[in-house]
Amino acid sequence: MSANHSGPGAGRRLPVLAFCLTFCFAVIIGQLVHYQVLDHSALAATANRQRTWTKEVASNRGYIADANGHILALQVVEWQIDVSPSLVAKPDELANRLAELLGLPREDIYRQLTSKDPWVRLASRVDYETGEAINALQVDGITCIPIHRRSYPEKELMAHALGIVNNTGDGFYGVEGYYNQELKGTVGLRRVEQNPLGEELPLPPQEESFARPGASLVLTLDRNIQYIVAEELQRALEEYGAKSGTVLVMEPRTGAILASYSYPNYDPNNFAQADIDLLADPVVSKMWEPGSIFKIVTWAAGIDSGTISPGTTFYDEGALEVGGRVIQNWDRQGHGLVSMVDGLVNSLNTVAAYTSTSMGKDTFYTYLRRFGFGALTQVDLASEGPGMMKLPGDSNWFPSDLGTNSFGQGIAVTPVQMLAAVASVANHGTLMQPYIVKEFIIQDEDGPRRITVEPMAIRRAVSAETAATMTDMMVQVVEEGAPKAAVPGYRVAGKSGTAQIPEPYGYNPTDTIAAFVGFAPADDPRFVLLVKLDRPSVSPWGTQTAAPAFQAIAQRLLIYMQVPPDDLRVALDQ
Repeated sequence: MSANHSGPGAGRRLPVLAFCLTFCFAVIIGQLVHYQVLDHSALAATANRQRTWTKEVASNRGYIADANGHILALQVVEWQIDVSPSLVAKPDELANRLAELLGLPREDIYRQLTSKDPWVRLASRVDYETGEAINALQVDGITCIPIHRRSYPEKELMAHALGIVNNTGDGFYGVEGYYNQELKGTVGLRRVEQNPLGEELPLPPQEESFARPGASLVLTLDRNIQYIVAEELQRALEEYGAKSGTVLVMEPRTGAILASYSYPNYDPNNFAQADIDLLADPVVSKMWEPGSIFKIVTWAAGIDSGTISPGTTFYDEGALEVGGRVIQNWDRQGHGLVSMVDGLVNSLNTVAAYTSTSMGKDTFYTYLRRFGFGALTQVDLASEGPGMMKLPGDSNWFPSDLGTNSFGQGIAVTPVQMLAAVASVANHGTLMQPYIVKEFIIQDEDGPRRITVEPMAIRRAVSAETAATMTDMMVQVVEEGAPKAAVPGYRVAGKSGTAQIPEPYGYNPTDTIAAFVGFAPADDPRFVLLVKLDRPSVSPWGTQTAAPAFQAIAQRLLIYMQVPPDDLRVALDQ
């Protein structure tokens, strides 16, 4: 008896199956209509994006030159040389030619040309001419890739002032960091077609915006002056056994920085190999307690406020209590009845504290702010710090600070702050904003356009009369208190300082920071100069270390600037 498969349920299943097939077909048709009709524009856009590619066109970073036009930083092209060994037809002949061009052992190059690796890097930094010569060989398997790099011809000489440019083309520190946007320009964009392998097709770009080159900068820095201060600082560091140091030169009438050099430093061409702590410019970022060079500010404030005059007398017993703290002189001696001139010449801490306390806290700190302390100078160098100045009302300010701050203890400054303050005395009492860029060169369609930076006065720190009085007192300081800073034939105004170094639990018992700051000629200053030596081992005193370094630099600057001796200059002016 044969089986029967055509039972009563079979007839009911066929319509169900037909309905399911029809429904599925309808869904498929619906999806096709959706994709091809309703989403056509979106799909087309996606396909177009996959077929096209927007690539950036790098702009040319502007160059940086010194005040005399010497190039200090520029954009150069180097080449990266890669090889695909499997594509090299005659490795033996090619090895001979590449060894000659690259100056590398032939055996090493031959081994790379015959490597089993899919690709090998022959060289990563080849100069432009050599790369062009290799490119001209037009050998299959050799690829020359241009690499844009920042070059600094003066190497360490200008490192801190200039800063660096990283591998992505962004500037950091110094001028490169401060003016990064101006220097780098504007990138261009090219929308091009590509094949399925992602390679650009040789067709006109669909869209294109051209790159605009960055501005070039002309600095106030003079390479020749920079060389002088670098040479003399190195000599001083060796002679006095100092660990590090800074020299800063400024034009007092304008605030233009003529030289800025610190050691240790680094080669900005190879900044990746440098200690990261060396990259920031000590001139704007490294603060220290200035010690007795700060007395210039205290005396100027005292005279300008009418609290003291050069002839004001004070009986120095060798110690003075301020806010519960006993202040002593550097020599631990009392000097009896002294004038304010005597107090400055002999750098007496007690006289400084007498002056600040006589002014009172409100007047004293008002003058410190007028001289620019506790705030940024706004110099056009990246990573500037404001120093550190406690004020009455602050939780960490104590009445004793009114005494210790008067001689540069318990207050921290940067070299650029300190020099700008002293420069205001040399500039008849007017505080100028320090600056290092004097000219922008903008590349327009019609050619280069120059924009000159004008000097900017910030405020009057003290009156012209006070500045003149302080200048005469500072000349007397050099003649009687710091003769090693004197330059024969010229009146030099200045002040030495020997600062203790604060540590977590007090001051270092032996190490000091020696400094000297001053200007010349005293009656018509061409420059104001700061010399700072960190931890000199031969002598701790600024008069014995920083002062002679100041003298050596000042003497060379006066010769370089062709400033006649005072008597001859006066005779010529008559």
